[in-house]
Amino acid sequence: MRLSANILLEKKEQTWEQFQERVRLECDIETETQMMRRFFLQTSSIDVQKKGLEFLYMNGFYDDLQLLIKINQQSDYTSNRNWARIYQILLDTKSGQYSPEELLQQLEQLHTQETEVLCLKEFAKINIYYNRNQYNEFGNFLNTIEQLFLMIDDYFLLDYFKLRISQIYFVYSLMKNELIIARKYGYKVLTLTKSPSIQVDAHIKLGLSYTFDSYSQGIYHLEQALKIAKKHHLTEKIYLIEQRNIPFLSAKFKKVENISTNDISEQAHIEIAKGNDEKAVELLEDVSLDTPFRLYYMGKAKGDRNLLIRAYKEFIHERGDYFFSRLPLDELRKIYI
Repeated sequence: MRLSANILLEKKEQTWEQFQERVRLECDIETETQMMRRFFLQTSSIDVQKKGLEFLYMNGFYDDLQLLIKINQQSDYTSNRNWARIYQILLDTKSGQYSPEELLQQLEQLHTQETEVLCLKEFAKINIYYNRNQYNEFGNFLNTIEQLFLMIDDYFLLDYFKLRISQIYFVYSLMKNELIIARKYGYKVLTLTKSPSIQVDAHIKLGLSYTFDSYSQGIYHLEQALKIAKKHHLTEKIYLIEQRNIPFLSAKFKKVENISTNDISEQAHIEIAKGNDEKAVELLEDVSLDTPFRLYYMGKAKGDRNLLIRAYKEFIHERGDYFFSRLPLDELRKIYI
């Protein structure tokens, strides 16, 4: 570790590649990540300062990312300031500080001919639409990104961009109900990243991809996600898995013994699985039916075809979600048969 610390103190400017290759020779993965984290905050290289934003973002070091954004915002170079603007938008997308419309407007106001920044703009747009559950918008952005990839020659940066695009194809294929392709991308994401946050997200989506197929395979991935989240103290992920994902999958397969949740929607789902439809209706009457999942739960509990049709249409037309649209569709088939 003393040798690694000495590398950080060297006065000679080092590229991202040079520093990472030297650290890899002497450090385990976790130490390497922490050394890289410090390197990007301490470097005087203009090029490394902006590209370090991608490393910090993709590894979930958001506090450090905000510090590096400020460094780039104060740069004399337009390129660095543009990179800072993009990553600030990415952070603001996660925090929900601005509306999707405001974020998209900020992106449109960022003018550049720099290929990497153009690529990051497309990734940022996808993030915004992902948060809006509008998956049908992904296709056009993916075509643009793949064309831009051909003009990027930074090997390390391109590795992270390829990870991003694999994540996007994973979600896009899943929402298109192309499960074999989706799972292939899911496992690819797991092999491409050491980021606990990304690993957790991949396991969650892999687990949910078995909603209509296999409880045992689905719950395996959710338990893997929970194990990683707990190890790395990812409290928001732990809550999501314990309160929503596991209850959802368990209720879908009617494996609800010892399953509980604070989430009212999933409480209703559990009651439906137990055959307590009236209790489920009571729970759902206390919340707004503002998602297709809640419409589906209420429609299933009441045996209401109109609610199920509304849920199906919202999944398809508002979200472009052909995977979870199978929930109300399967229930409608039972009613009509």
